[in-house]
Amino acid sequence: MAGFVTIDGIKVPINGQRNLLEMVREIGIDLPTFCYHSELSAYGACRMCVVEDARGAVIASCSTEPADGMEIRTSTPRLMHIRRMMLELILANHDRECTSCTQNLRCRLQELCARFGVDQVRFPARQERVPLDLTSTGLVRDTNKCILCGDCVRMCAEVQGIGAIDIAYRGAQARVTPAYNRGLGEGNCVNCGQCAAVCPTAAITVRSESEPVWAALRDPQKHVVAQVAPAVRVAIGEEFGLPAGQVSTGKLVTAIRRLGFDRVFDTSFTADLTTVEETNEFLARLEKGGPLPLFTVCCPAWVKCVEHYYPHRKPQLSSCRSPQQMFGSLLKEYYAETEPLDDKELFVVSIMPCTAKKFEARREEFGDDDTRDVDAVLTTQELAAMLRAAGISFVDLQESEFDQPFGFASGAGVIFGQSGGVATAVAREAAYIVDKQRLTDVPFEPAPDLPGVRQAVLTVGGREVRVAVVSGLGNARNLIAAMDRGDAAYDIIEVMACTDGCVGGGGQPVPNLPEQRRLRAQGLRSVDVAKEVRLAGENSHVQELYRRWLISPNSETAHRVLHTTYGHRRRVGPLPTEQAVDPQAVAHITVCVGTSCYLRGARDVLRRFSEEIEARGLEDAVELKASFCLERCDRGPNVVVNGQSISHVREEQVPELLTRALEGAQRVTSQ
Repeated sequence: MAGFVTIDGIKVPINGQRNLLEMVREIGIDLPTFCYHSELSAYGACRMCVVEDARGAVIASCSTEPADGMEIRTSTPRLMHIRRMMLELILANHDRECTSCTQNLRCRLQELCARFGVDQVRFPARQERVPLDLTSTGLVRDTNKCILCGDCVRMCAEVQGIGAIDIAYRGAQARVTPAYNRGLGEGNCVNCGQCAAVCPTAAITVRSESEPVWAALRDPQKHVVAQVAPAVRVAIGEEFGLPAGQVSTGKLVTAIRRLGFDRVFDTSFTADLTTVEETNEFLARLEKGGPLPLFTVCCPAWVKCVEHYYPHRKPQLSSCRSPQQMFGSLLKEYYAETEPLDDKELFVVSIMPCTAKKFEARREEFGDDDTRDVDAVLTTQELAAMLRAAGISFVDLQESEFDQPFGFASGAGVIFGQSGGVATAVAREAAYIVDKQRLTDVPFEPAPDLPGVRQAVLTVGGREVRVAVVSGLGNARNLIAAMDRGDAAYDIIEVMACTDGCVGGGGQPVPNLPEQRRLRAQGLRSVDVAKEVRLAGENSHVQELYRRWLISPNSETAHRVLHTTYGHRRRVGPLPTEQAVDPQAVAHITVCVGTSCYLRGARDVLRRFSEEIEARGLEDAVELKASFCLERCDRGPNVVVNGQSISHVREEQVPELLTRALEGAQRVTSQ
């Protein structure tokens, strides 16, 4: 499209801009927005970015395409009045306890109210307060602070492909909520935290674990150990005014020690350990012919997505624990013995870019109520808050090194923090183990017809190995759909839930936009290039660990402490209606109408049951219910008849099943 748009008297050429807002910002005018995000669809809900055209019409610049000859103004008295009015209306329906808010002084709403001089609100504040949603291990949802901008909803649906939250109800009753008004932790949320990363008003925030960490640091009986993920070192500086991507490893280690930690280790060490274990697992599967592809499991949000949506893919997940959980096991089982320390004394803290790591640390596979492999998880944001609370001036700190032996890592371990890093590390290791070839980089190229997916073809031991890398769960779900259709096939696939990988994690500093993520990834690559050791298997401390404890990759000991298994999860917890039983009914039939069963024909099965019951006049004798999930998604449609589970049910089987249900009920009654 060619032509010009005149903006405040300035002619601006049309050159592929999606909307007027982009054109306005190109010439240095900062139009205010709440609901606009460059990586999401235009929504037009907040009406803050309105402009006035030559006819005097007020239009939303975010949802209006540029057209040749348009003339708009951006700051007329009328527009300023509209913006102030919108801010007052938002404040009237918003929790105004700003001083105790986690976003205080960093809130977009505060910023715009100050900018437009909104120092009084003519409308009374709402009286009803909604309780906090504390069901999630990684996030806190505060409906009282929600301004219905829809950013979290669109991020969850459009980028992540999950749809764990949506806007429900109308008018003054409208609110963002999970399905059936359940808590965030009771549904299909995967804890990626991307909703919190885009929320402008602290309606969704990271759930802090700083208090138990402070308590452990102050307890003289505790030996407190920190492990620090790779992506934290290239983002923590942003919280203190340093540029995005600046490698601040030395200052970070010093800062953590200043807080009182007894040891500071590098999670990149167990990233090397993960690489060795996962590479050997992959080579063994390749030799045996499967199950392939091997999916990496360093991302707990991805693992939870598989448990919810793709139970048939579980055998293809690597059995390796993530680097965080490998480190927890290493510290609790090996380090504690060498110090020596007991479980009550050792307190392990992970410092991560990710909110899903909080959920992972609480998984039942990684400890019990008394002893966890990882005792607490702090995000980059939480660590920065603790440093500010302690009065530590981050930028003025001297640099120091990680503690040894678990502070040494190869370049392969460091690049785990960016999309493609895990796959590159495994490819390097496999090429060296099999062919003694030293790879540095893998030539990933965009996969045709699969946005967000990159692929490469390598030769390992004379075999062609197809590798795929994908970030963003929406892209991952599209890839799996293509695989299910037979349109794509790979041998190993790296999946990270957050766009661009851990550098864009939900616990990283905001803004968490493409440029910040690009610079953070660039910082990690610079560390990798500068390392003398770039192969995980050449980490001398990892080699020593095998000699002294693990014996060999994928050994019995290694499998016990470094590997795990995963299960299936319901997408929504049991609903009240699922528990109700009609005491007058003779037979009881439940049909699952969850997504997997629905797509396999559950709707037709349920309809046929209803028709058969009505045709036979059995409305009072048969209780027919629909259930959201019976936890056998790979075998649907699923039906429960008088307590007996039946899978792969077809519509034509319904009359026979109904007859069987009645006969079974009669036998029970006669007995």
